[in-house]
Amino acid sequence: MSRMEALLAPIDVPGLHLEQLRADHREALRAICPMDDPVWEIFPANWSGGHFDAIFEATLANPDRFPFLIMADGVVVGMSGFLRVAAADNWLELGGTYMTPSARGTGLNGRIKPMLIGRALDCGFTRIEFCVDQRNIRSQKAVEKLGAVREGVLRKQRITWTGHVRDTVIYSILADEWRARIS
Repeated sequence: MSRMEALLAPIDVPGLHLEQLRADHREALRAICPMDDPVWEIFPANWSGGHFDAIFEATLANPDRFPFLIMADGVVVGMSGFLRVAAADNWLELGGTYMTPSARGTGLNGRIKPMLIGRALDCGFTRIEFCVDQRNIRSQKAVEKLGAVREGVLRKQRITWTGHVRDTVIYSILADEWRARIS
């Protein structure tokens, strides 16, 4: 199995199943993306309503995105995955995370992120990066809770679907830091 095949292989642990997002996941994912979710205002793209099909297709077609569909106890609850995999330099970004409103605050994200970090480290990556909208305090706190180090802010780095020019907070976890933290 190649390094990328190992990185993107399904993940199964009791109560959780993650697999690479595929075209046949469209309707299941659409069903958990309500139009009235306030997160869309600070999310890079809107995955609800009339926006869904275009962003779903763009995500599947993007060679820099490797999202996992997340199922908890057999029910689709969100997605998260790897972006910008720089295999030659042994780093990647972990992100593109969306959890349906009922899954937020349940500790689910705190179970999923360590699995994805562990998978990347097991595949030889030495740096995991997180890029978070500066307005998204909830996500910043979540990556800080994982032990990620805040490295700085990229000012006016991205234009979101609303036209907002966002500042992006960069965090990272290094392999040796993670291993020291979990040992």
